[in-house]
Amino acid sequence: MATATKTAPVPAAPVEIAPGCLWWSGWLDRPAQEALAAELRQVLARAPLFTPCMPRTGKPFSVRMSNCGPLGWVSDETGYRYQPTHPETGERWPPMPAVLLEAWEKLSGADVAPEACLINWYAPGARMGLHQDRDEREFGAPVLSLSLGDTALFRIGGTSRRDPTRSIRLASGDALVLAGPSRLAFHGIDRIVPDSSTLLKQPGRINLTLRRVNPAGNGGIPPS
Repeated sequence: MATATKTAPVPAAPVEIAPGCLWWSGWLDRPAQEALAAELRQVLARAPLFTPCMPRTGKPFSVRMSNCGPLGWVSDETGYRYQPTHPETGERWPPMPAVLLEAWEKLSGADVAPEACLINWYAPGARMGLHQDRDEREFGAPVLSLSLGDTALFRIGGTSRRDPTRSIRLASGDALVLAGPSRLAFHGIDRIVPDSSTLLKQPGRINLTLRRVNPAGNGGIPPS
């Protein structure tokens, strides 16, 4: 049974990093972070972290990942896609913890439920290059990110790689929404700040990104 996890009240005015990119500092307090981390350990016991690789080249990502929810995002030599099962175990993804659905309801502004929660594990030295989240059929719904563990240097630009970028530090418990003009903005993680959090049992960062994959009323899987 999922543990009840408390969230902080919604701040009246989140910081707008870029048009449609909203940042809530300290959305989860320390006890809530600890409770969510414990729930994620149960999720990962059922859906272990795996190392995705780049399409065509097969180059491994520097992050390891898993998913929870009806669909999960995967990447291998055949391409990026969403699928209902773990690529190594073949089992269906575990359900999302209730606190993630609560955060989506409070912060996303969307009237549809998330279908996928990507769990990224950043070990010290891991990073994520500038990219767009565009493997979904539904771009009207936002992407919601929650951070646990060490602080990350997050960078966001515009819808072109040539657009100027801005960087902020995402700390443990922070929430970030990419919506509207920022839904398809290029963004990435330049580095992890070592020893900036004592939350997790080992150095590193967990990033959770909740996404709506399909338009409302369409529960199919997007084409690869």
